Amino acid sequence: MPRHLGWRLVAVLLLLGAAGALALTNPVRLGLDLRGGTQIVLEAGDTDRRQVDGDTVARTLEVLRRRVDQLGVAEPTLQRAGDRRVIVELPGVDDPQQAVELIGRTAQLTFHPVLALADAGDGPDAGATAGALLLADEDGTRLRLGPAALDGDAVGDARAALDPRAGTAWQVEVDFRGDGERRWAELTRDAACQQPGDPRRRVAIVLDRQVLSSPQVDPSVTCDRGITGGQTVITGGFGGDQAQDLALLIRAGALPVPVEVVEQRTIGATLGAEAIGASVQAAVVGTALTVLFLVAWYRLLGGLAAVALLAYGLLSFAVLLALRATLTLPGIAGFVLAIGMAVDANVLVFERAREEHRAGAGAGVRLALDRGFSKALSAIADSNVTTLLAAALLFFLASGAVRGFGVTLSVGVLVSMFTSLVVTRVLVDLAVRAGRGRPRPGRLGLNGGGRLAAWLAGRGPNLIGKGRWWLAGSLVALVLATAGLVVRGPNLGLELTGGRLLEYRTQRPVGLERARAALAEAGFPRAVVQRSGDADLTVRTAQVDPGADRRIEAAVAGLGGGQVERRRAELVGPTIGEELRRRALLALGLALAAQLAYLAVRFRWTFGAAAVLAMFHDVAILLGVFAWLGKPLDGVFLAALLTVIGYSVNDSVVVFDRIRERLRGLTREPLAELANTACLQTLPRTVATGLGAVFILAALFLLGGDSLTDFALALLIGIVVGTWSSVLVATPLLVAFEGRRHLPPGRRPG
Repeated sequence: MPRHLGWRLVAVLLLLGAAGALALTNPVRLGLDLRGGTQIVLEAGDTDRRQVDGDTVARTLEVLRRRVDQLGVAEPTLQRAGDRRVIVELPGVDDPQQAVELIGRTAQLTFHPVLALADAGDGPDAGATAGALLLADEDGTRLRLGPAALDGDAVGDARAALDPRAGTAWQVEVDFRGDGERRWAELTRDAACQQPGDPRRRVAIVLDRQVLSSPQVDPSVTCDRGITGGQTVITGGFGGDQAQDLALLIRAGALPVPVEVVEQRTIGATLGAEAIGASVQAAVVGTALTVLFLVAWYRLLGGLAAVALLAYGLLSFAVLLALRATLTLPGIAGFVLAIGMAVDANVLVFERAREEHRAGAGAGVRLALDRGFSKALSAIADSNVTTLLAAALLFFLASGAVRGFGVTLSVGVLVSMFTSLVVTRVLVDLAVRAGRGRPRPGRLGLNGGGRLAAWLAGRGPNLIGKGRWWLAGSLVALVLATAGLVVRGPNLGLELTGGRLLEYRTQRPVGLERARAALAEAGFPRAVVQRSGDADLTVRTAQVDPGADRRIEAAVAGLGGGQVERRRAELVGPTIGEELRRRALLALGLALAAQLAYLAVRFRWTFGAAAVLAMFHDVAILLGVFAWLGKPLDGVFLAALLTVIGYSVNDSVVVFDRIRERLRGLTREPLAELANTACLQTLPRTVATGLGAVFILAALFLLGGDSLTDFALALLIGIVVGTWSSVLVATPLLVAFEGRRHLPPGRRPG
């Protein structure tokens, strides 16, 4: 065995061993739909300066969302309830009480000049008329503080760190932003004008009327300058956890009004065991079908790719565990789907190796495989980089579930590239060398697809020659899709519109599966049913009229012994709020712009414009089909939509990569003919990749139960339309943009 192959094999085995150990020793964090969690109900209260109104509750909700995000809780849900309340649901929280204390704190941070030590006879309200404040410092000494010179709005960032001088003490480092930097310099400049030891040389940092720290300005700071640079440090004998919590509160911002925890309880999973079992069964069947397809079509190479896909699954799962990601049922389905779509890179390599072998690639099998890996590299890299650009922007700009999707997508792309280019390569090299220098092309699968390739090369259809007809057909499809959005309108799900929350206490326990079935028969198939507290039953549904309200109660009463007590009935807002939607749309828009810029650099602007327009075509058709079918647009659909966007651009990039490769040659073939040849050459890859995902999606659609039907349907539609548009929309658009002529040498992409 060559030395470099041996080292690669050892490295892969060590990495897989570490991933396996991580998977076995770390618990999986499950989401609210699979495990349940902690529900906290908070109520906003009036103050002397502010009355609670709709805007106040909306701002409170966003501050709470930022705090929960920074707690490290993935996939939480937050929604408004009634006029004053906010419901926070946290999956997998290790210390619910700590969460309550953090998210419920007002966190009003202010920075005050110290005017003097308080007199012994001063009461708590002394000096209030002059705007002063009497508070005890960290040592218990009472101080008279001047009006706040800065508040939390001036803070840009905060982080916990070890004191570099003490080594074991923790502190919080604060960065000011905007005008805060100037005001901090003025505050410390005025304090520095006092003599060392004078109380007036101190600055008090106050959180919720409690002095966290009141240090003296260092003697090195001069009276005419103050502390510049926009930074300060809060000390106070903090432990590590205390410093982390304080930094979190400062970063997330202050609540506009105080909130009170009016209720805390455990809640059950929103999905029953039967739904989870059906989904797992569908995932297993779909993965098995994909593996069988690979083996049947690529023989030994397909078997090796199947092993690499298992490695991909293990490595991706280990990375998600290391990142402490929370797994929901749609997330697990997306993870399984990613295994099917990870087939793409292997298919690209194997199809290129087949082409090289049919062309009589020099020394035969070994060189054909080497060239297959090397020539597929550019298409794999370009298609995955476009997806990574979108995932990175979703992570940095979005929040909540959309941000979590960006993390999962990034992990999937990076691990897929590693397994296809490293793990599969090691397995293929081992298989070739196991043939004692005479590997058989038929056994490896390099002889497959020859008849199809010959037919496409000799008598294949002129797809691009009929480009105007394809574009006209796509235009008709777009008009029909738009008509669905206008005539039927999008059916926004509970996560986007909010609805009604009903809580019942029944005479005898009610099984969740029976409750879901009874509500479906009563006309509420999409009602969310879960256990609440010790024995209560919670039903969430769209806003209903009084008659529907009574039907829901009757259905629950019929299961619970005939008598039912309604404990709560209130309107709840969306869990995906306006701010979340705005940030998600911003991230998506910037992601598309970044993809267009990348494709313009790697190819030409016309290539990027054609790919992005084809992607818009796919998204519009998917939205239109769901509007005509009356299917809900919710968080699960959003995840499917983002997956379709990545799939669409990837498909177009693979075709464009082949066009670029042919343009680099010396041929003077017209661009339309050249593009048609490139489409026909990549057609086996396009079909094989689509089938790899379709097998899993079909299994999820047929066997996965109601919880995954719409998710699988959206992706099935998206993949079919994306496969069509990459060849029959993106490529004709490219030819139309460039004109029906060959690009001169000075304009060739790449």
